[in-house]
Amino acid sequence: MKFDTIIAGGNIVDGTGEREPFVADIGIQDERIAAIGDLEKAETPHRISVSGQVVCPGFVDVHVHSEVSLLGGRDQFAAVSQGVTTHLAAPDGFGWAPLSQDQARELWHYTRFAYGDAELPLDWQTPDAYLSMFDGRIPANLYPQVPHCAVRLGVMGWDPRPATNDELRAMERTTREWLETGACCLCLGLDYQPSANADLHELVYLSKIAASYDAIYAAHIRYRILGRKQAWEETIEIAQRAEIPVHISHERVDDEASEILERVEKEQIDLTFESYLYPAGMTHLAMLLPMEYQTGAPEEMLAHLENPEVREASLVELRTALRDGSQIVGYNRSGRFIGMTLAEAAESEGKSCEEFAFDFISEEAAIETFVMPWATPPEENERILNQTANHPRMMIASDGVYNIPHPHPRSYGCFVQYLGKFVRERQLVSLKEAIYKMSGFPAERFRLHDRGRIRQGLAADIVVFDPDTVADRSTWSDPVQSPVGVNWVFVNGVSVVEDGSVTGQLPGKVLRL
Repeated sequence: MKFDTIIAGGNIVDGTGEREPFVADIGIQDERIAAIGDLEKAETPHRISVSGQVVCPGFVDVHVHSEVSLLGGRDQFAAVSQGVTTHLAAPDGFGWAPLSQDQARELWHYTRFAYGDAELPLDWQTPDAYLSMFDGRIPANLYPQVPHCAVRLGVMGWDPRPATNDELRAMERTTREWLETGACCLCLGLDYQPSANADLHELVYLSKIAASYDAIYAAHIRYRILGRKQAWEETIEIAQRAEIPVHISHERVDDEASEILERVEKEQIDLTFESYLYPAGMTHLAMLLPMEYQTGAPEEMLAHLENPEVREASLVELRTALRDGSQIVGYNRSGRFIGMTLAEAAESEGKSCEEFAFDFISEEAAIETFVMPWATPPEENERILNQTANHPRMMIASDGVYNIPHPHPRSYGCFVQYLGKFVRERQLVSLKEAIYKMSGFPAERFRLHDRGRIRQGLAADIVVFDPDTVADRSTWSDPVQSPVGVNWVFVNGVSVVEDGSVTGQLPGKVLRL
């Protein structure tokens, strides 16, 4: 028997979370895993000896702002270098199709804080037209979700009101168009415009459409609008009323979440969540303004901020939200203060943190991004991260933001940090369970049927890493640092990382439900 490539002698962790690691060879042929076993006598032009290393399925990142970076630039290989072979598109419901060019430009302005300075055509009239942009141009796979922000914007603009029945039917048509194109999930950012304006009726209505395609519901929930506990409860209500599996973005298991998760377990609610396991998030300062001042197209929102009464009301909220000014400047339109803390930048301007923040939003046209540390003490952060790391309903996802000068370290390190810190060093989770949380679990949850496991006949998305050395190197002060210990990565049978170095190959595909 002859194979394109044989990965020989590795410790296979198959991605199911059940089977113990076992030593075997893997034969790759025509983008697939063609054989698993003793292939010593098989023919191949490319035999890789990986004795002592772990061989596992490629990692699936279900929440990552990477669509644009996958097309090129400094960060094109940042995620694949740590073993991520499939990215889900449209995190937080962000997406720019199908929209008029004017609407797409407005939404691009609004979402640039998560995507940087890239130039895009912004003229996609169908989901297929948008997805065709990625053919033959990406190193990892891209899996579409329904971008609720674009769905709502295309029908209702930026109006902060409930949808009429006619508008719901129009949103249904766009949602179906995405689902029939192969989207796996209805994805929302319910603290972001215009998704934030959707009422429960709209969410249940569209969720029922998604459920009819065997898609699921995933959301950045309404933390700012409802408060965290009520936002979890709204998600549970959607699950029950729409009879759809639900997934919550970027969460952690603190005391408040533990109480809710006990109810989820008791009532057997079909709910999962993801975490990146760093004690800080990343978003734009504009999100911290009172919600009533965030509404409207970007130009309208910025016009609100010229009102002195809006300024005074906003300063009160910003003072509470920003506290000690430890937030780190990651990106802005003018490139000022990059890598500085908010307190340092404010002091350089002779302003309080809240005054600087409010003015900065206006000056940068709300195109700005900050690392946002948690407000809890460091020792409490570690306790929360530790109990999140092995929760049975948690999977790993980076929420990575790319193509900006100073990203969050999770962008370059999320997956390898889990293997280095939480598996090897802290021993909080077994290797087979950790691999499951990065591959088999997200693949199962998001209906990715031919990925996430090492099994004959499945796609050859495979990672080889050294369990003794695998680790992240990205830090708060120097986040653009590639990981160590990830030695080989295959996407659709093609090596995109060889001996720890990227090859420049672009074998990624658009996957479809």
